[in-house]
Amino acid sequence: MLPILEAFNTERKLRGKRIRALILTPTRELAVQVEANVSQYSKYLSLSSMAMYGGVDSDPQKQRLLEGVDILVATPGRLLDMVHQRALHFGELEVLVLDEADRMLDMGFIDDINKIIDRLPRQRQSLLFSATLSDDVRFLADTVNDDAVEISISANSNTTPKIDQWLITVDKGKKSALLSHLINEQQWDQALIFIEKKHAAAKLVSQLEKRGIKAEAIHSGRSQASRERVLAEFKSGELRFLVATGVAARGIDIDNLTRVVNYDLPYQSDDYIHRIGRTGRAGASGEAVSFVSYDDFKNLCAIESRLGHIITRKKIEGFEVKKVVPVSILNYVPKHLKKNKPKNKPMKGTNVWGR
Repeated sequence: MLPILEAFNTERKLRGKRIRALILTPTRELAVQVEANVSQYSKYLSLSSMAMYGGVDSDPQKQRLLEGVDILVATPGRLLDMVHQRALHFGELEVLVLDEADRMLDMGFIDDINKIIDRLPRQRQSLLFSATLSDDVRFLADTVNDDAVEISISANSNTTPKIDQWLITVDKGKKSALLSHLINEQQWDQALIFIEKKHAAAKLVSQLEKRGIKAEAIHSGRSQASRERVLAEFKSGELRFLVATGVAARGIDIDNLTRVVNYDLPYQSDDYIHRIGRTGRAGASGEAVSFVSYDDFKNLCAIESRLGHIITRKKIEGFEVKKVVPVSILNYVPKHLKKNKPKNKPMKGTNVWGR
């Protein structure tokens, strides 16, 4: 953002319904976070910015666009909706940024992204940021840019996150009891708990409540107002335990989050990386705990192959398993990837394409 702000910091009259920079993000939460940073960085500049996303009334967003906005941070769906309503025009656009490109592809936004790109001026600067280098991301980068420059930013060893990763093998039916046990016995102060399905998130919140543990759930099925309220309570410390589906895996920046729990192990190994990356940030230490059942063995193998090491296992008295989870195979490759194995590298930083 800083180079964009520097380039835009000149006197210029912006026409109504026009924008100079468009930043596309996969989720509402990330759009809000990015715009908040833009607003903070440009506090003493005569530049305007706004976040635009679905799940809320579009009229205030339309009204704001009437004056023109220098930097618009948006999710693809709501952006296209505004374009179709002629509330926004791209004639003066100078910069396009695709943030978390791999996540946008995972969430099925490729058609929307292509529709947006087709409407943009050909003369523009384009930047694409992604944490992983799959073939699909590379193809998107080539679509966005002609002869793009690729920059790979490796993590400095001095800034590698200090995350203590460990797992517990547990039978599926005992997961909620195990979570309650750990919260109480180890006196956890806070935890972001990842779960795969929306209905399971609500069920877990109810199970914890019956054991005297207050928690809230955040997922795509909740209104934007509810999601913002719950996140605000969690960030402030008023809410200690947050159960979240994948919607919160990226883009949620919570200061000093001490612990992440994979209640359900993710199907994609990259999602594991992004989940645990919510803790141990900015030089702080963190803890990542995973619950692994017998059915999770293949996912565990893929995750540990991605990490390049076996995750430490711990046993909790009273939660011995009936179905033992074998020791992982570090070179395991799922069958559907053997023929077309992606050319991903172990994630050491961020990958950027642009010109």
